[in-house]
Amino acid sequence: MTLSQCHIGDKVRVKSLRMSENKSKRLMDMGLIPGTTLEILRVAPFGDPVAIKLRGFQISFRKSEAKNIIVEAI
Repeated sequence: MTLSQCHIGDKVRVKSLRMSENKSKRLMDMGLIPGTTLEILRVAPFGDPVAIKLRGFQISFRKSEAKNIIVEAI
């Protein structure tokens, strides 16, 4: 499943990032690496943006970015 398919309150674990090396490196530098646990805080009405809690911080992603973050439910 992708991050864009998650709902408010879901807790998920990152499996992989499917994007260019530059974008994935930027996200990995922020701590979004495989095995990291996330909590979905908010999803805008049309799914853009998606706000998550990552290691105590809140980060928002565009729907186009969230579609490339593969996660699994925990």
